[in-house]
Amino acid sequence: MRDLTYPPIILAAKTGFRLLGQRITLTGAEHVPRSGGALLAFNHVSYLDFIYGGLAAHPSRRLVRFMAKREIFDHRVGGPVMRSMHHIEVDRGEGVASYRSAVKHLQDGEVVGIFPEATISRSFELKEFKTGAVRIAAAAGVPVLPVVLWGTQRMMTKDHPRDFGRGKSIAITVGAPLYPSGEDPTAETAELHATMARLLDETIAAYPADEQPPGSWWLSQRLGGSAPTPDEAVRLDADEKRRRAEKRRAARR
Repeated sequence: MRDLTYPPIILAAKTGFRLLGQRITLTGAEHVPRSGGALLAFNHVSYLDFIYGGLAAHPSRRLVRFMAKREIFDHRVGGPVMRSMHHIEVDRGEGVASYRSAVKHLQDGEVVGIFPEATISRSFELKEFKTGAVRIAAAAGVPVLPVVLWGTQRMMTKDHPRDFGRGKSIAITVGAPLYPSGEDPTAETAELHATMARLLDETIAAYPADEQPPGSWWLSQRLGGSAPTPDEAVRLDADEKRRRAEKRRAARR
């Protein structure tokens, strides 16, 4: 694939990281292969995860083709940019096309990024995973690499104002590859979830303590923060879904 816009966008993003004085710690990047297809499975805590997630493959000189919801591709500015970077459109009402597109990208030797939770976690714990990641990897015959992001939620996430203040730390941890067969997607998805839960705890434990004091809204209650519990997050997600449905109905009147 020809990439005319992706490299300069990466350069612009890195310039922005430096201007913001961010301290980015990348661990386990050696797991990303330098050639051939690979699926990177990310946790989802921020609207910015796809920007920072791409850094996981940068030391291997790979570009990540992210699977992203159709609404982004429908945007008059974001859509053309996403297509120029060869990201993969996901229509949640018609998932077969995006599934096939992801498999083809991987079989063509590309690195694809996916968020198995599908939506941002308000609790900052891992939500339930969809089985798509292991099914796609198995169909393409490529490994799944678990990737955990931490700190991105401090800048831009649900229910909180944006904060692009200087000096924040961002942690990215890449785990060893998993090789799903597709014979039992539910069990293999559970293995991926357990692996990422362990990586998440390790990443949070290594994060600068002075940047996540007790009571921090960006830290889960289980670890001493004040984020919603997973059960509370489920309720908030349901409320958001209901409001969106009401807004769509009002727009059709």
